[in-house]
Amino acid sequence: MATRVDLDGKPIKPMTICMIGAGGFIGSHLCEKILAETPHKILALDVYNDKIKHLLEGSSSLPYGDRIQFHRLNIKQDSRLEGLIKMSDMTINLAAICTPADYNTRPLDTIYSNFIDALPVVKYCSENNKRLIHFSTCEVYGKTIGSFLPKDSPLRQDPAYYVLKEDDTPCIFGSIEKQRWSYACAKQLIERLIYAEGAENALEFTIVRPFNWIGPRMDFIPGIDGPSEGVPRVLACFSNNLLRREPLKLVDGGESQRTFVYIKDAIEAVLLMIENPARANGHIFNVGNPNNEVTVRQLAEMMTKVYAKVSGEATIESPTIDVSSKEFYGEGYDDSDKRIPDMTIINKQLGWNPKTSLWDLLESTLTYQHRTYAEAIKQAIAKPSMWQVDFYSDSMLAALKVFLIAQWV
Repeated sequence: MATRVDLDGKPIKPMTICMIGAGGFIGSHLCEKILAETPHKILALDVYNDKIKHLLEGSSSLPYGDRIQFHRLNIKQDSRLEGLIKMSDMTINLAAICTPADYNTRPLDTIYSNFIDALPVVKYCSENNKRLIHFSTCEVYGKTIGSFLPKDSPLRQDPAYYVLKEDDTPCIFGSIEKQRWSYACAKQLIERLIYAEGAENALEFTIVRPFNWIGPRMDFIPGIDGPSEGVPRVLACFSNNLLRREPLKLVDGGESQRTFVYIKDAIEAVLLMIENPARANGHIFNVGNPNNEVTVRQLAEMMTKVYAKVSGEATIESPTIDVSSKEFYGEGYDDSDKRIPDMTIINKQLGWNPKTSLWDLLESTLTYQHRTYAEAIKQAIAKPSMWQVDFYSDSMLAALKVFLIAQWV
């Protein structure tokens, strides 16, 4: 493999990366990228490894086989964590509870996972002089300033009132009763701790704020590779509805506006952060695609069209249905009207810009979803539930009794 150089033309030395949460959606794509394009080694830490099994099974026969090691551990209760961080040149922390449905129903787990459990990672990196790339969230921005203006105010269209800037935009959350902000608050507090460690103890850090990274292996499909009662994020929710030929549920009319970026574009940005510490250290980076801005309703309509194309199936008669946030998420839900990232800092520091259009990233993602899940869902739908089995058994028994009585008579 040819010697890699950074953005300033300096050779990049091979490094060992401790990746916490390597078995998840983002981690799996980042592992693939690092192994395919760099000489770096990965210590992959996670509770599960389903999404990186293809990188681990038969790895000795693969060109990168000796460059990835999987360590099954939970960071909140495993004494091996500090040793693995010490063995590495840098740590990437991807571990989190980041599903909106959990913020209301599991606020304690959400706060512990995103703040308390992350404390040892920050501590060990700081004490052992190890660089840290920490994954935060665009939700730390909370609500936009524009959302507090009258709905007919022309200022709502002024980017100064809704575009989110890392070094300028205030973080505005809802009231304490709105448990939905438990996630954002925990993530903001760990950001503040990391920033303080940098200021007081010279911790080298980079903070990543993802804006809806989308692609294959994202989240789960309820009842197939996740709990039947689970509620994944919006794209996986809509994918599940499309696969089951059900109406897509639009929470509060689907009026919220969001941007979406393709996972492969986003991973390019992360690799630039990894290999350009002089440009990335001490910075917080928005990573999103402001060109792919739509309302959630528009997203549903586009996904319906794309899925019809990739699956060859006709669209159902009523493709969407409106539901209230209380009905969908439960008490304590709140939301932000827009999440549009300012890209000035990442473009200036790393020269990164996203490339993939919303249509193209949806086509790639839904093609994967259809190939991976369509047959499994058909089988799950065809397979009778236990209630149905009991019902049919009772019905057949009753019919048999009637038949035997008739024969006897």
